[in-house]
Amino acid sequence: MKNSTLLIRSLLVIAIITGFAHYFYYNYNIDGSSSVISFFSDTLQWESVEYWFYVFNDLSLVYIIVPFFLIELIRYAFLRRLTKDLILDSVANVLTFGGFFLIEIILGILAITKLYYWVYNNLSLPHLDVNWATIIACVLLADFAYYWEHRTMHRIGIGWATHTVHHSSPHFNMSVAYRFGPLDAIMPIVFSLPIVMLGFDPILVLLSEVFVQVFQTLLHTEIIGKLIKPIELIFNTPSHHRVHHGSNKQYWDKNYAGILIIWDRMLGTFEPEEEKVVYGISEPLNSVNPIKVFFHGLTRLNRKLGEVKGFKNKMLVFIKPPDWMPKENN
Repeated sequence: MKNSTLLIRSLLVIAIITGFAHYFYYNYNIDGSSSVISFFSDTLQWESVEYWFYVFNDLSLVYIIVPFFLIELIRYAFLRRLTKDLILDSVANVLTFGGFFLIEIILGILAITKLYYWVYNNLSLPHLDVNWATIIACVLLADFAYYWEHRTMHRIGIGWATHTVHHSSPHFNMSVAYRFGPLDAIMPIVFSLPIVMLGFDPILVLLSEVFVQVFQTLLHTEIIGKLIKPIELIFNTPSHHRVHHGSNKQYWDKNYAGILIIWDRMLGTFEPEEEKVVYGISEPLNSVNPIKVFFHGLTRLNRKLGEVKGFKNKMLVFIKPPDWMPKENN
């Protein structure tokens, strides 16, 4: 798909979703008598909003993710696939999440309390109240931003150097969802700042981003097959996400979606699950050492920088596709 087409379609999506939120904000301030406008525009209590995001985001670990992972382990045992390698791989996944989480806390404090609010107070459209319109719009924008963040991490060298960690497991279960690289907390800042600039509260943006991530977590399973067509058509599903984790050539760089698979369908990156998925990356890691798992992408990037000649080419390694090499190195 041409870059101009991608740009036009993306701008239309952003304009429509943002317009939806600002429409109800503007019309409510003129005339709040309409029941539809009132439903979407009535200001909600922050305590209630935070509570329900807490239920869907944080508590999902207790009532969905951990129980489902236990079911997956039972299934592995029943299929005689519960190996030492799988168990150690799962442990490595959790430990990489610990490293990622420490980095994210530091960046979160700096970004949310400083950068995000400075942008919100100085460079944003009129501030939107927290209501159903802004919550729906913010989640949709966070989901769309995730699509582009995810696509970028696959298509530039520095992005893949950190995101390859997530794809390096030869297994596919809930624990893999927590397999993160050391720079995975940085890229979202670039893509979520524009949402803040559109008038959405930084905390709401953060909660929406976590909601998208939690939805993604639930897709990391082999237990659930293909769902009914309407769901497979609109939403990202385990089937679609298995494709995304495939090392099969036809599955490379496909199905970037968070919640809605329509972004992939609209922007030319959709691929259905047909051939059996082989999980992992084209250059297998073959290690369950959590330190090696966490840093192997950056290590490989550093090795590539050593092989590339010339300062300009070394800089291009960071922004060119992961498989790019200058002609003089070929």
